[in-house]
Amino acid sequence: MKTIHLHQFISREDQGKYLLVPFEMPERIEKVGIHYDYQSHQEEIQSLDKGQFLAIEKINTVDIGLIAPNGEQVGTSGSGYRQIYVSETAATFGYQPTNLTPGTWQIMLGAYIIAPQGVEVKLTISFTPKKRRWLRGDPHLHSQNSDGILSLEHLGRHAKAHGLDFLAVTDHNQTLYRASLPKIDGLTFIPGQEWAHYRGHSNFLGIEKPYHGAFFTNSDEESYEKFAEARTNGALIVINHPLESRFGFRLDLDKTAYDLVEVWNGPMRPCNMETIAWWHEMLKAGKKQIAICGSDYHGDTIFERLANPCLNVLAWSSSETDILEAIRKGHTYFTYSPTPLHAEMWVKKQEVENDLLGLVEVTDEANQNDENLATFGETVDWREGLKVLLKVQSLEADDQVRLIDQDSTRTVFTASAKGNLEMEIPILKPGFIRLEIWRDFHPMTPIMPALVSNPIWFD
Repeated sequence: MKTIHLHQFISREDQGKYLLVPFEMPERIEKVGIHYDYQSHQEEIQSLDKGQFLAIEKINTVDIGLIAPNGEQVGTSGSGYRQIYVSETAATFGYQPTNLTPGTWQIMLGAYIIAPQGVEVKLTISFTPKKRRWLRGDPHLHSQNSDGILSLEHLGRHAKAHGLDFLAVTDHNQTLYRASLPKIDGLTFIPGQEWAHYRGHSNFLGIEKPYHGAFFTNSDEESYEKFAEARTNGALIVINHPLESRFGFRLDLDKTAYDLVEVWNGPMRPCNMETIAWWHEMLKAGKKQIAICGSDYHGDTIFERLANPCLNVLAWSSSETDILEAIRKGHTYFTYSPTPLHAEMWVKKQEVENDLLGLVEVTDEANQNDENLATFGETVDWREGLKVLLKVQSLEADDQVRLIDQDSTRTVFTASAKGNLEMEIPILKPGFIRLEIWRDFHPMTPIMPALVSNPIWFD
């Protein structure tokens, strides 16, 4: 944690004014805390015949507030709090959770009552840096606002019980405002909308109103305009279940503005296998296409469960902004549920002189925060001797670890028992590599994917 100390002298002539104290917000800060102190009271001991009286007189009252770089008020708390904090997900009462963008912020000091001799205000500002962490969530689900059976509050409690960190609510053609989302500690709600049309379905994530007016269109050209408008307005656009027989995507992808393709929708079944194969052909053709999954959850049935599949995201924080940015960049893999099964792949972007530690020896936390290590969704310049570190936790007996590139699918390990795997994989040529783990879930069903990752590309 980084801390800075500032001092601001307020004279009696400043009484009734608001003073601004600037400070610089560094990059990648998860939480900022501000503590301020000053002499608010003056004490005087008065002697009595049989004792004494301690007179306490208020001589200074200084209010506090916080202003963002764009001039907007983040909050104000009078003089009631001597310590405040703000992050994107939470804040002291009277302050709004806010994205802590780098730049010049300002502390507002209100000189309400100031002693004749003036007062010195001491400010301590502490910055908690972001550290990447793995989060689990479901980016495609429905509530009672469309055809789901649960309320938003019930969905949140259900997600917490399943160990999820975030949800994206994507009701059909319904606007979802952040103000209507419940506040559940430890759970990030992301507003979204599923554009559900006879010509295809698509999720618009991270925005309340992706387009103006109504959702419907009566021509493909009008549909393309809706997507272009949503992209301009900042939506993260997902092509949902593109090969599904009844609700597949029928618009021309080359004319559609989009970011991600949903390759795993609901329980693993032949349609999902076909979609993963279709996505793989895109990758083989040289398209750096990021994939995503989603449960399309409406309610618990024998074929439908929350976070089946589950999106595992390596994000800089649990804020909506950081989660969506990690999803956009493909720092993700997909599992059949919020399972202990966990996978990481790391590769050095550049060789570092005097690097005494081999990649295998670096700790997990160091991997996650090392700017020289690339993971799922990233591109690395290929070079001779390049290796990828693969780590997998909680394998089951007979699990098959498969590495897939543009030329082949290789089973590089079959687990003989429950356990964890760590191995280095040489990258012999440019292209890409991605991970799948296949599992025999039941004697009556064929072996199926339990985990699918986005690729790492090597140019």
